[in-house]
Amino acid sequence: MDGNTIRLLIFISVLVLMLILEIFFPRHSTVDSKPRRLGIHLGLSGLNTLLLKFVFGAAAVGAAKNFEIKGWGLLNMLDWNNVLEFFLVIIILDLSIYLQHIIVHKVPLFWRFHVVHHSDLDLDASSGLRFHPVEILASMLYKVGIIFLLGPAPIAVLLFEAVLNGMAIFSHSNVALPVKVDHFFRNLIVTPDMHRIHHSVEVDETNSNYGFNLSIWDRFFGTYKKEALKEQPKIVIGIDVFRSPNELTFYNLLMMPKNYGKLTYVT
Repeated sequence: MDGNTIRLLIFISVLVLMLILEIFFPRHSTVDSKPRRLGIHLGLSGLNTLLLKFVFGAAAVGAAKNFEIKGWGLLNMLDWNNVLEFFLVIIILDLSIYLQHIIVHKVPLFWRFHVVHHSDLDLDASSGLRFHPVEILASMLYKVGIIFLLGPAPIAVLLFEAVLNGMAIFSHSNVALPVKVDHFFRNLIVTPDMHRIHHSVEVDETNSNYGFNLSIWDRFFGTYKKEALKEQPKIVIGIDVFRSPNELTFYNLLMMPKNYGKLTYVT
């Protein structure tokens, strides 16, 4: 079984598990049709997967293998302890994703595409698939650049990609974890309640909790927000200008960067 198959199985397993848990333990009520949104999000995910395959081939893991063979990247030039290198790679890549997330919020050009993700009127496991194709391609180019400079072992990149995909599903899920459990786990990782604040319609809340996997970066860089203005079940999800499901069709999401490109959350 190759790495891509393993990553796909992990992704599907986490998605199905969280979708089931959302049925029995929802944190907040829904505004839009869940089947409609799920169909749109799966469509975006399928389109993005095809484009990544066409443009990048084996993508991040393949790039790591290629750079390892050629000896490119800092870690490929050093003889480090494998275990130490493995954890270092995970931490650096996760920090890179955190910084990337801030960039797509602060730079108007990038926000044009990231707004597709934040336009969702609800937040659930499928929201982790809701990204514009241009953002996905740019994100992969960014990751390949980091991998080129760092030179990580392919197995470390594979594990990070699998964890990143799984955590994107988990952190966006509409699952009501017990408050004490949520607060315990968010000492290390991003929980659904923590990330839901980031998807609030309130701009100062949107500009917080940027982490995807580890929650330490928000605490370290001062972007952590423990609580929203409203209680979790009452948090309004999305952005002010998109409040009707009729505006958020598959086609409109693809055209959103062109039609609503001047929107920004820059502070």
